[in-house]
Amino acid sequence: MLSQASEYAASVDHLLAALAIFSVFICLAVSGMILYLSIRFRSGSPATRGRVPKLLGREIEVVWTAITAFAFLFLFWWALTGWLSAERLPAGALEVHVQAKQWMWKTRQPNGVREINALHVPMDQPIVLYLNSQDVIHSFYVPALRIKQDVVPGRTETLTFTANQSGAFDLYCAEYCGTSHSRMRGQVIVMAPDAYTRWLDSRPRGETLIDIGKALFTAAGCAGCHASRSSVHAPELTGLYGRRIALADGRLVTADDAYLRDSILLPRRDIVAGFEPVMPDFSQSLDDGEVSALVAYIRSLGDDK
Repeated sequence: MLSQASEYAASVDHLLAALAIFSVFICLAVSGMILYLSIRFRSGSPATRGRVPKLLGREIEVVWTAITAFAFLFLFWWALTGWLSAERLPAGALEVHVQAKQWMWKTRQPNGVREINALHVPMDQPIVLYLNSQDVIHSFYVPALRIKQDVVPGRTETLTFTANQSGAFDLYCAEYCGTSHSRMRGQVIVMAPDAYTRWLDSRPRGETLIDIGKALFTAAGCAGCHASRSSVHAPELTGLYGRRIALADGRLVTADDAYLRDSILLPRRDIVAGFEPVMPDFSQSLDDGEVSALVAYIRSLGDDK
């Protein structure tokens, strides 16, 4: 039996079991009725073949429709609540950046430690993965953790999980991404917290994505308008991530990863209320990796400078 290596795994398995049981019940009920009616009303049988009362037929239809509708709504509610719970970003989670590329997974720990086709995480601690694709659509899939997320170029996807079993679990790309798609495999290694800390300390550290974004924030000229001491009237970025933003056209949007990317690449599409559309277009000067680094840096800006 496949390991249930995350808190989310059990709820997925319970839902799958319920769907399987319900499907088998419906199949047996329909097959049983077909078999019973085929035997009872076979050619030459003495069964009465009068017309079914119209009222009785209507009652059967109403009851059958109500039962199946209730079952559908219940299963939909069950699946939706589980999905919404899994999508909620937990507070204090360990943030790991993952970049998909033909045909490998490149991961970066919060302190800059990097891996290829491997991801080390501590057990019993919430993990948030920020996923980007360098080329085509990929899909981050770990069956033992029951997690799967498509990774689309030009977007930052998030995926959360809490592993509750130690061990090495297979990582696959579940979206056909080219000729070597089947070789795009890796492992998620879940370790005890102390072992994870020792492993992290033993690895050579590099620049974090946030460090890269911070340097790029100045190098690309963003600080000239958005820094706290800038004389240019531009939106304040400190504490921006996750807030509701009022736009000039009256809409309210959430400053999430997609909004930040669009603000960098398509600055004239969503103009913040009270500001002029003077921000330059960076779509030709920044590549996808640089945009991801800038977004990571802006996301890291808290309420204090």
